[in-house]
Parts: sequence; C-alpha cells; structure tokens
Amino acid sequence: MSVPKHRDDRLWSIEDLSEFLGVPVPTLYRWRTTGYGPKGVRIGRYVRYRQEAVDSWLRSLEGAA
Repeated sequence: MSVPKHRDDRLWSIEDLSEFLGVPVPTLYRWRTTGYGPKGVRIGRYVRYRQEAVDSWLRSLEGAA
C-alpha cells in the first residue's frame, strides 16, 4: 500500500483511498452504503477521507482477525 502523493493533512479522495487499499472505487462506494469501511466526510457532492480515520479503521480490522 502506498500513501497518496500529497501532504499528510490533505483529505483523501475516493480514488486516493482506492489506490491506498488496492480496492476498486465501486467497492468503496458499496461499502459506504452499507456502513462498512473508513468513515468518510461528505463535502458537497464529494466524499473525502481523513488519513487518521483510514488508519483507525485498519487497526480495528487487525483486532478482529
């Protein structure tokens, strides 16, 4: 997994998250509708993700394994 190429404090787009997780964008949208995946923030018509939220979600999965 590679971190998107921008400042750490920038919000991630769904494409950034897709690249980071190696998961297709449509899967991320499906997860969002079912409440699975990292918590996103809606900004107008866009969904953005904080890196801390993604990291927290990944840590929660490690505990479930």
